[in-house]
Amino acid sequence: MSLVRFSNTFPTLFDRFFENDLFDWSNRNFSSTNTTLPSVNIKETNDDFEVEVAAPGFSKTDFKIELNHDVLTVSSDKEVKNETKDGQQFTRREFSYQSFSRSFTLPNSADSDKIKALYDNGILKIVIPKKEEAKPKPARQIAIS
Repeated sequence: MSLVRFSNTFPTLFDRFFENDLFDWSNRNFSSTNTTLPSVNIKETNDDFEVEVAAPGFSKTDFKIELNHDVLTVSSDKEVKNETKDGQQFTRREFSYQSFSRSFTLPNSADSDKIKALYDNGILKIVIPKKEEAKPKPARQIAIS
């Protein structure tokens, strides 16, 4: 005898109510790291490394990019303030703070003196050029003597 899971072809209203995301207490509604860290893409080309940080709703002045002993740290500490006028009362007001810090160790091939950053359309893009000696050289013919 084997166990068979009951399958109802017509879901009931009760099933739909409790399958709603409101009642989902698993971790799939949160990031895989259980934090509010922005997602990062890192890609390498022949000439540089590109770090893309997804941070929509920020401005370029909200970021701090620091290089210390070949460790590149991207951070932000932002407070969203809702202005209230004199005499205005509110029943509920929620504070909003957003902060994060991501650190990356640069490889020896990175030219840390020429790092550039650009923030556009919610993406912070950091370009880290490679040192000239680290860039791949084209194939060349060697003469035989």
